[in-house]
Amino acid sequence: MKKTLLLFSILFSGLTIFCQNTQVEIKTEFGNIIVELYSDKAPVTCSNFIKYIENEKFKGANFYRVVRMDNQPNNEIKIEVIQGGLGFDVEESPYPPIIHEITKETGILHKNGTISMARSKPGTASSEFFICIGDQPELDYGGKRNPDGQGFAAFGQVTQGMEVVKIIQKKDDKDQMLLKPINIDSIKILESL
Repeated sequence: MKKTLLLFSILFSGLTIFCQNTQVEIKTEFGNIIVELYSDKAPVTCSNFIKYIENEKFKGANFYRVVRMDNQPNNEIKIEVIQGGLGFDVEESPYPPIIHEITKETGILHKNGTISMARSKPGTASSEFFICIGDQPELDYGGKRNPDGQGFAAFGQVTQGMEVVKIIQKKDDKDQMLLKPINIDSIKILESL
């Protein structure tokens, strides 16, 4: 009986290690945002984000775009997010773009605090990401924010710091671009859950 319990205990702890999610801290002048990455559900997207962190490719990154109900007059489908990364004016991404993990397959929906990848066409996401303010179902697979209906690749959830996200979202912008981008002082891996 003791041997069976010991074996079960070893197997269970191995399963626990396999299922661990990664916690990431995004540090800004307004405070820190803690995000849990769902590597078990969106492995390609999470691996890409972690690769940028581990190889210090987010140096010089910032939050540069804010989308609110009052600053998207030409959009029939309105959303609320803040967007950050290296910026779309970067000449060349340090890594190739990744395959598009749709929400229909991952099950990670665009809820309040969801972190997701910005993209143009499916399969073009690289370094740019956004955080949802409020539930944003039009960003999920089948949603109408992007005409192709493929949605965006959600890959984690803010667990602390939504007040920081909301502070950033309220900063002055012109055509959704912040007049003064908010520097991301660091993005680092904290621990596994």
